[in-house]
Amino acid sequence: MIGKHILLTLVVGGTIGSLLWQHPPVAWTALPVTGLCLLIVGFILWTVARFQLGASFTVKAEARKLVTRGLYSKIRNPIYVFGSMVMAGWILVFGKPVWLLIFLLVIPLQIWRTGKESAVLEAAFGEEYRKYRAGTWF
Repeated sequence: MIGKHILLTLVVGGTIGSLLWQHPPVAWTALPVTGLCLLIVGFILWTVARFQLGASFTVKAEARKLVTRGLYSKIRNPIYVFGSMVMAGWILVFGKPVWLLIFLLVIPLQIWRTGKESAVLEAAFGEEYRKYRAGTWF
């Protein structure tokens, strides 16, 4: 648990440091400001989704518990959705083509991963998962 808090602190601290000490400095026009808003909101919602998932969070696709409350009541994969929102915000803030390339590589991997997770959950929870999937987005 301590390791997760340290990682979170490093990610947030690194992001803030990158924003404050960017060379050359970020020109705070409409695009970077929009990106910063996406980044902040996305990170907050990603964090909420992670806490709502609780002990069901795993790196390997496993079926521990079907989480259907909170953000998961509307979106099956909010960690991926809001993680992508953070990445999109990062791209708009820094405007580096390499980040767009990484983003375009990550999205198909996330879609592939959600397919694997969906199959595991359907095998474990059957009709309950199919009903949940029918009533939620992504």
